Amino acid sequence: MIIPVRCFSCGKVIGDKWEPFARRVSKGEPPSDVLDDLGLTKYCCRRMLLSHVELIDEILKSQEEKETIEIRGGS
Repeated sequence: MIIPVRCFSCGKVIGDKWEPFARRVSKGEPPSDVLDDLGLTKYCCRRMLLSHVELIDEILKSQEEKETIEIRGGS
């Protein structure tokens, strides 16, 4: 869904690191190097970014389709 603001395990702020992480990894940089550059050295914090799945766009799309069907009178 949406990246958590803090690491679940240690409480370090990680929410501000998602955008730079995603941008740099999509350009082809190795995730381990990006995490090191961002100062995320603990396994728990690294896990938070590495395992995050961006689902918000899919949920919004699904909700819009549902609302469109309801407006048209479908079930």
